[in-house]
Amino acid sequence: MYRWYGLDDIPADWGECVATIGVFDGVHRGHQRVVGRAAEIARERGLPVVVITFDPHPDEVIRPGSHPPFLCSSRRRAELLAGLGTEAVCVLPFTVGFSRLSPDEFVRVVLAERLHARAVVVGEDFRFGHKAAGDVQLLATLGEKYEFTAEGVPLLVADGVTISSTHIRECLARGDVAGAAQALGRPHRVEGVVVRGRQRGRALGFPTANLETPPHTAIPADGVYAGWLASLDAHGRDAQRWPAAISVGTNPTFGEGDRTVEAYALDRDDLDLYGVHAAIEFAARLRGTVRFGSVEALVDQMRRDVDAARDLTGQEPAERNELAPGAVLAGRISSVSVRGTLKRCRYSTG
Repeated sequence: MYRWYGLDDIPADWGECVATIGVFDGVHRGHQRVVGRAAEIARERGLPVVVITFDPHPDEVIRPGSHPPFLCSSRRRAELLAGLGTEAVCVLPFTVGFSRLSPDEFVRVVLAERLHARAVVVGEDFRFGHKAAGDVQLLATLGEKYEFTAEGVPLLVADGVTISSTHIRECLARGDVAGAAQALGRPHRVEGVVVRGRQRGRALGFPTANLETPPHTAIPADGVYAGWLASLDAHGRDAQRWPAAISVGTNPTFGEGDRTVEAYALDRDDLDLYGVHAAIEFAARLRGTVRFGSVEALVDQMRRDVDAARDLTGQEPAERNELAPGAVLAGRISSVSVRGTLKRCRYSTG
């Protein structure tokens, strides 16, 4: 797949295409529907699909300080879009000057002159041009002028909720990672570099990978979760993968105030991931956070959390699992129900 940053990166001999436009943060099920429709038209016409997206997020330029949390990194976004049949992703630097382009200027410069679009597919709520003056109807009118068709895809509604990046961020803010996964079509993932923490988990028998995430990363609410930990290769793809118990938040038991995101790979105390680019995926929330009265009570709860995470990810206990060190574990999510009553408390290790 081609990745272009700015219009000047587009090859001078680039031919005609089907284009779709949006931020596409998270590449959720609604985005998938829009890109899927573009791919369908592209197949009918024998043309490639180009996704046009923006960096930084337009909100940060138009309303500084309002940058929403990212649901995925730009590299992950491109990877997900490629999986939908996209031939190229064109990232347009979103500047104050760019935001002042009129709808006609945007269409002429981006869609007509540089990408030679013959069809454009967007969400039905799509807005473009200075002060968001353009809508799907105006896009279709301009398409007649610049010789392309335009189509607005209806928003995806599931269980009475419109699937959107905003909805997913709201799910994560309250710790509803199952709801976020339903809207995304996959578990929510955060990426970062594994850094050295306080190593309390190692001392307690549960060594964790402490993830340093980029600014504006969408991190679920404080709590303990079941999910997966993966080391990533140079291309951002999973190299190794393990079921995990995940902790998000501060460490109230030990009076530590730094917020961390860390994961314990179930039954593994032999992993050395410092400096590795890694990802944590969230399958289900096990409980919230409280302060424990003793280290012993904390460790007892950690054992129960690990058992619950193992149950939810389908991982066999170490004594019944003879996988070789470093084996890739796919995991699974079935109907999510935590057996037994878990105290509403948390641990943080590092």
